[in-house]
Amino acid sequence: MKWLAPMFCLCALAACSGKPPAPESQPAAASTARVATPWDNMKKDEQRARDVQKAADQQAEKQRQAMEAAQQ
Repeated sequence: MKWLAPMFCLCALAACSGKPPAPESQPAAASTARVATPWDNMKKDEQRARDVQKAADQQAEKQRQAMEAAQQ
């Protein structure tokens, strides 16, 4: 507890030093950073399901074509 008072004084002195804060090196990157939402995983799952359905449809079409070719 004895270190609390000196630490507070140091923080107060640092805050009142009169120096302007350093500018951010990349403010544009911070503003364009994407925040994850609860729906991101759901959207990824939806896209994965669409991709699987597309692959299944392509495979079914190949099978249908092979069956038609075998009947002729």
